Amino acid sequence: MLRRPRRNRKTAAIRGLVEETRLVTQDLMFPMFLLEGKSKSVEVESMPGIHRLSLDFMLKEIESCLNLGIKAFDIFPVVDEKHKDKLASRSHDPNFFYLKALEEIKREFPEACVMTDVAMDPYSTDGHDGVVDEDGNILNDESLEILGAMALTQAETGIDIIGPSDMMDGRVEYIRDILDDNGYENTSIMSYTAKYASAFYGPFRDALDSAPKSGDKKTYQMNPANLREAIIEAELDEEEGADFLMVKPALAYLDVIKLLRDNFDLPIAAYNVSGEYAMIKAAAQKGWLENDQTMMESLLSMKRAGAKVILSYFAKEAAQLMK
Repeated sequence: MLRRPRRNRKTAAIRGLVEETRLVTQDLMFPMFLLEGKSKSVEVESMPGIHRLSLDFMLKEIESCLNLGIKAFDIFPVVDEKHKDKLASRSHDPNFFYLKALEEIKREFPEACVMTDVAMDPYSTDGHDGVVDEDGNILNDESLEILGAMALTQAETGIDIIGPSDMMDGRVEYIRDILDDNGYENTSIMSYTAKYASAFYGPFRDALDSAPKSGDKKTYQMNPANLREAIIEAELDEEEGADFLMVKPALAYLDVIKLLRDNFDLPIAAYNVSGEYAMIKAAAQKGWLENDQTMMESLLSMKRAGAKVILSYFAKEAAQLMK
């Protein structure tokens, strides 16, 4: 045989020379859950190893991650029921604990890239990403004003990237215009471009207590059966001023990541969601899978599919292993 592909696999050194895809710490963004108060660390039961943290503990965790080479963080607020209402009014209250904490994080770690989430569900008594009318309909255009106000108050804290996760039509352009009109033209937008109505979000909703109180999110999040529809969403987000295009979830949607990577020049982000994390952790605890190898293989698959940025609850664990 003249061609023997195994010759390029025979030693670790040779395998390294011909390796086509390499995962590095700089690819990773670490999602974190912020609690109101002090000296609080509460593990998310369905996400072993992941904790909801008060600001003082979160600052220590961010410092630890920075020392490992993780430079980017996506911070979500855990909002107590007492702060919620139908119009998510605390989401754009500059005195709210989440916004004050973002200011402190950027003041303490100006070198960190901080991303925030724009959607009504953490702050809403309805648990939906937009305004809900009396018949249970999600009102698109009425939601944009609230989402825009939320994005502006987040930008005013000095954060780096706005992450509209709501999937309302036209929200990227609406947010881009508000940011630009108020002098925040350098604040980036990482659009949740192809966010699917997925069953893999369950542990995340446990962490934030943000599940819908009625109905589901299928009228605004994408149908898992659809691939080409992601092109429509991506074209709109690119035209409206997005700086990154995100696919969520990641593992079950590697084909969508590749589709966007092949068709758009903007960086593609993949959100390795809570359910994907929980599956590996549960199987590893049972002894059915080896944690580290499965973790790294799954993250590598996202990079190989075309993701430039990977948001993952494995970020710190993977960085420790790579270091």
